[in-house]
Amino acid sequence: MSDATPDTYVRERATEGRKDLRYPAAPEPLAVPVYDNHCHLEIADGESSLTLVEQLDRAQAVGVLGVVQASGDIESSRWAVDAAESDPRVLAAVAIHPNDAPTYAEAGRLDEAIAVIDELAARPRTRAIGETGLDYFRTEEQGRAAQHASFEAHIALAKKHRVAMQIHDRDAHDDVLETLRRIGAPDRTVFHCFSGDEAMARVCADAGYYLSFAGNVTFKNAQNLRDALAVAPRDRILIETDAPFLTPVPLRGRPNAPYLIPLTLRFMAAELGIDADELGAQIAANTLEVYGSFA
Repeated sequence: MSDATPDTYVRERATEGRKDLRYPAAPEPLAVPVYDNHCHLEIADGESSLTLVEQLDRAQAVGVLGVVQASGDIESSRWAVDAAESDPRVLAAVAIHPNDAPTYAEAGRLDEAIAVIDELAARPRTRAIGETGLDYFRTEEQGRAAQHASFEAHIALAKKHRVAMQIHDRDAHDDVLETLRRIGAPDRTVFHCFSGDEAMARVCADAGYYLSFAGNVTFKNAQNLRDALAVAPRDRILIETDAPFLTPVPLRGRPNAPYLIPLTLRFMAAELGIDADELGAQIAANTLEVYGSFA
């Protein structure tokens, strides 16, 4: 075990500008349980941060049986593996985030960092490489070479360890898709917090990629995400919180957590015109197909 045990948080989130730091009341429990396939529970949030077990207990009480704990650097990747090995409701995804790749590269430590991810990916409860990809929104052009090198190295790790890959794609759709075509995508490739439109969703569907929808699908200005959801094959849809970010409407501005998944799932079901239980059963099956059993 590393020093970043599941009983401590490795990062604190700035709360400036937040409307309300209180955790919202729990929604009505789901009749058909699902999983949160991407969250960051190492980030302290809310007026009183919850422990890992408290977060998982709250989620389980509303029908969210487990979470995939995503990572972005060495410290959070180690924390994710420790969390997964301490509680059967957690699986780990490990990676160097595309926005952190240039920092490691500038320090001459990118290869070293990827070697650590390689070691952590071999642990039995690590079921994904993520989040990795490209981000042209926060990284200046001079840092993009490091992002590309890191992304390609992470693709190789997902293939080597035969685990899924969670992609972070922000303002880089064309280059992400081109890289996957050129290098060859892992068998189970997930677009975390899918941010494209209907056309991109069709491209991803044709390639067999999974589209993971977060709370921002409920945002008023996110019609592109709802259009993408409408054309996504049902057996390629996943759900996530990206907690503590992207709290769904009507709670936007409040802290997000896995126990709020029911709000997003019911919204998605209404958009698709199907029963929430039907969608939940499909999403649960998809999640287990991508990451394997939590048991």
